[in-house]
Amino acid sequence: MKNIITILFIGVMSLGLTAQEKKVAKIEFKTDVIDYGTIEKGADGVRTFEFTNTGNAPLIISNVKSTCGCTIPKKPKGPIMPGETGEIEVKYNTNLVRPIRKTITVLSNADTPTVALKIKGLVVDPSKTSVLEKKKKSSVEQ
Repeated sequence: MKNIITILFIGVMSLGLTAQEKKVAKIEFKTDVIDYGTIEKGADGVRTFEFTNTGNAPLIISNVKSTCGCTIPKKPKGPIMPGETGEIEVKYNTNLVRPIRKTITVLSNADTPTVALKIKGLVVDPSKTSVLEKKKKSSVEQ
């Protein structure tokens, strides 16, 4: 009789444990790379990464950081509920004339707690011509 009660108890406990679904937040970005393309010096440097909480628990983004001070990310203020969408705004300093290759790290309570997002592109100064362009113009004029 003790054996039957023990077996029933273990069976009921194992059913109870498997029936409970683990609550976890999941972050799913529309894209993890934003390409600025070729933009002019001083152009609008603000871009947005959109994401959805595809989990079954509230998503809390605890920190968003960049690899340098020329890129300023902005995280959502409150939790993102299951099924809701959110945005991470990134502002790149377009007064710096050079290629853009930056990583933004997102830290959260999601099942994948660290996500790396990337921005890329090229900032050019239209008032300046490169040495190659000057050579092209002089060879065409001759």
